[in-house]
Amino acid sequence: MLKAQITGFIGRVARHRRGLVALVTLLSVGTVPDTSAAAGEVQGQHVLQRDVEAIHAAGVTGVQGEVHTERGRRVARSGVADVRTGRPVPAGGYFRMGSNTKTFVATVVLQLVGQRRLSLDDTVDTWLPGVVKGNGNDGTKISLRQLLQHTSGLYDYANDLPGLTSAEGYRRHWGDDIPPERLVAIAMRHKPGDRSWSYSNTNYVLLGLIIKRATGRDWSTEVTDRILRPLRLTHTFAPHAFAPRRRAYLPRPHASGYEQFSAGGPLIDTTRFNHSWAGPAGELITNTHDLNRFWQALMGGRLLRQAQLAEMKTTVDTRLGGRYGLGIAQIPLPCGGWYWTHPGSVPGFATRAGVTTDGRRAVVLSLSARLQTWEPVEKATDTAIQHALCRDQ
Repeated sequence: MLKAQITGFIGRVARHRRGLVALVTLLSVGTVPDTSAAAGEVQGQHVLQRDVEAIHAAGVTGVQGEVHTERGRRVARSGVADVRTGRPVPAGGYFRMGSNTKTFVATVVLQLVGQRRLSLDDTVDTWLPGVVKGNGNDGTKISLRQLLQHTSGLYDYANDLPGLTSAEGYRRHWGDDIPPERLVAIAMRHKPGDRSWSYSNTNYVLLGLIIKRATGRDWSTEVTDRILRPLRLTHTFAPHAFAPRRRAYLPRPHASGYEQFSAGGPLIDTTRFNHSWAGPAGELITNTHDLNRFWQALMGGRLLRQAQLAEMKTTVDTRLGGRYGLGIAQIPLPCGGWYWTHPGSVPGFATRAGVTTDGRRAVVLSLSARLQTWEPVEKATDTAIQHALCRDQ
């Protein structure tokens, strides 16, 4: 599911490339310069609210959106937090960020590189001897750069987890506590693919283990001390570290997350889910304000030295219309240039974020439902991100 989400996200850039010129024209016609900052704020809030409502109308039960620009912060909500009660989506609600977690982990790895405690050219076997082997897998031939970049060829263990693929699997396995070593072992049952770009959560589980070997501390502790505390991101945490006995639960307030496991099937409440299966590949919990601040700090040069940020932004072709760096994706904007992101997707929650290269404009969208028919949602979220990063708001 995670692999399909990110590949679909990057792939549709190529499919809709012809529509970019028309969209630029539409935005240009619809934007009238206004010297009044207050009028711009009102317009920007109206656009965000309209875009969030469009995502809800595409079938998502609940949506939160937040935009940060030089002029300030805007928030919008649409839909319900609970389909049974009709309770509205709460302001500042917690959600599972999914694979945005990978960008946090990549940032820690690159900080360690900057401190010369790790090297991007180190092999997996340098730090985890004998862990990646069997069925053609060879940790002596895979570098940290390849793990970060998804060019290792390692199989994605998430494809083999029944809790992610069916309603019955979820009901039987939502509480499973799966150690990272077991996740890697699942991947080792399969032969590797080629070294072209291929998204695999296995890469980041291995990076989490390498962080622990290099520092003596859990990956989440390093994320907390190196990123969360310095930026005062008080609503972002790894549940296994913050409340291990309640690892499967979201704190309040939050919208419930709903997964449609089969076409035409019911929405299954998957809010309660032990995300040990994701770990450093997708376990972090956050809110829209914190996640925006992280993306702005990262692109603004507050978390990485110039050399390491340049490494992070060095991309490879995904063969799907977009490019991927070290824990971040690069996507073209219809108004020119690019934005940086990492889509996140776990059962019941989808996270879309975007930040300009200079870090001055950022947007985070949290969707508390995932549907089998996803293309209308993709189009609506694309539009919201483009408006947030392109419009003169």
